[in-house]
Amino acid sequence: MEVYIHNPEATMGKYCLECNGKILVGPKKYCSDYCRSTYNSKLNKDNKNLIRNINNRLRKNYRTLEELNPDGKTKTTKSRLLDKEFDFEYITNTYTTKKGTTYFFLYDRYRLPPFG
Repeated sequence: MEVYIHNPEATMGKYCLECNGKILVGPKKYCSDYCRSTYNSKLNKDNKNLIRNINNRLRKNYRTLEELNPDGKTKTTKSRLLDKEFDFEYITNTYTTKKGTTYFFLYDRYRLPPFG
């Protein structure tokens, strides 16, 4: 026994995921570049405030370290970092030596020594 499945999209055409406009040609999801861009912007937007706030904090910390370290290898103090509103809660990595000393990293460039 043969069963035929009716696919309304196949006969009626597809519709744009953003504006629901009819797509006339090809296997597309969007009717225009504008709709594709708008849809993906909404989809990829940092709709979670937590993620956006963390990324902003990390970015601000990174800029602070760049400002205090223009030559690539500069020592600074915790008080100078605090004066620049560096937030020690936001780092990207840690490394603990065999002796138990923990170093804090911000992305790949900056190592912060342990502060007492």
